[in-house]
Amino acid sequence: MSRTRVRDLLKSNGEDVVLRGWLYNRRSSKKFHFLLLRDGSGIVQCIVTRAEMDEEAFLEIGKIPYESSIEIHGKANADERSPGGVEVHATKVEVISEAEEYPISKQEHGPDFLLSNRHLWLRSKKQVAVMHIRNEVLRAIRDDMYEQGFQCIDAPIFTPNSCEGTSTLFEVDYFDDDKAYLTQSGQLYMEAAAMAFGDVYCLGPTFRAEKSKTRRHLTEFWMFEPEMAFADLDDVMNLAESMLCKITTRVIENCKEDLEVLERDVDILKKITGPFPRLSYSEAVERLNAEGHAFEWGGDLGAKDEAIISSWFDTPVMVHRYPQEVKAFYMKRDPEDSKVALGVDVLAPEGYGEIIGGGQREDSLETLLGRIHEHELDPEDFAWYLDLRRYGSVPHGGFGLGVERTVCWLAGIEHVRECVPFPRMLYRIYP
Repeated sequence: MSRTRVRDLLKSNGEDVVLRGWLYNRRSSKKFHFLLLRDGSGIVQCIVTRAEMDEEAFLEIGKIPYESSIEIHGKANADERSPGGVEVHATKVEVISEAEEYPISKQEHGPDFLLSNRHLWLRSKKQVAVMHIRNEVLRAIRDDMYEQGFQCIDAPIFTPNSCEGTSTLFEVDYFDDDKAYLTQSGQLYMEAAAMAFGDVYCLGPTFRAEKSKTRRHLTEFWMFEPEMAFADLDDVMNLAESMLCKITTRVIENCKEDLEVLERDVDILKKITGPFPRLSYSEAVERLNAEGHAFEWGGDLGAKDEAIISSWFDTPVMVHRYPQEVKAFYMKRDPEDSKVALGVDVLAPEGYGEIIGGGQREDSLETLLGRIHEHELDPEDFAWYLDLRRYGSVPHGGFGLGVERTVCWLAGIEHVRECVPFPRMLYRIYP
């Protein structure tokens, strides 16, 4: 017989099935073993009855170590009381590989121990639930981009220069004594692609050599970065808003059991519908000061400031038109107020802070060249980027969505380190 996945058992109600997976847990009595088998698609309870099993085999089943890989033959029976609404009446249990004593027990373990055993911690219910939500977020992004006609363009991991500032670059040796850097963002390359395809996006890993140990930072993280030709700041904000609404809806619809495992308040997520509040940076600063949170105009918003601003709303809030000094050299300035840039940050509610940053790009060759000189950058390093303004420049813009931060917020997780399979942080590169 072919293998049946746990997620498909209801389709086989009343039929003989073969399951292959790992022993997640077991309860035993004199007459029964209740085995919880997990196979990556779900967990199912399998009942072994002593009266229907060889005596020696029944006793051996009660000794199988947790996380041993096993094969179970039996009949699937729908049962609303069981996990997933189905259980299996087992007739045969075979050990494929007997596990050694499993290092992660039911007792509390500290984060350092769990992260050092991340390759095993990934098997736990909560970690599986988080990864299911991450998978759904990535699927929702790709599905929506396809439906809207965006072209996927893969950005390079090795880059010859900085995108977000030279202080957070990972430098690596390249051939013939050259230096290369791990990408901070695929944005510059998406701008080039947008001039060829119109609407594009990339989705992949990015790197920041930022010596930060906060719950919101990783040194390697995934970014979704769409870029649109013939677009202004409003277009960028509209796309970010619709994308977050669609992602949230998909997670609510397709990750019900995972959200339950994580004890996530789904009613909070159901409030994530557009339109989102849109505040200018100046309006946000004015309200912060009015409520007794001293903040000087011109500074960048920190995590505490973002938490206060996001607490004003039940949905993500868009803060736009920041002081141009705190934004990257390629950000277009507001023609109505040159002190501010046409950028936007999207802050998630419940204190999760920034999950999206983007805006309209500078499309003037002369202005962009001047900015490169202002930031003491070498124009030769950006020759190809400047070419985009020489040959058919148009208004354009886009944003970067941090996948781990978005998953962290949707799952209600405290730290982004649990929202990527194998986290890379300031003091951790193992396993």
